[in-house]
Amino acid sequence: MTDYFIVASGTSNTHVRAVARHVVETLERDGVSVVSVEGLEEGKWVLLDFLNFVVHVFHPSMRSYYQLERLWGDAPELAVTP
Repeated sequence: MTDYFIVASGTSNTHVRAVARHVVETLERDGVSVVSVEGLEEGKWVLLDFLNFVVHVFHPSMRSYYQLERLWGDAPELAVTP
């Protein structure tokens, strides 16, 4: 298990891959290493496991299909703005 899930969307497979790579590169510069990466080659749904938190980056169609937010409906939701 993990403490936090971050759920984000890209606008295309290329954008999803770019967002995921940016997250990994930025956090590694800050000394936080990713433990596991899944889905980076396809770019439809990338999962980045950092142990204490997991980042999901979805193509919009995959995000609406899986609706991960429903699985943790009782968890507090924190909206993040740029």
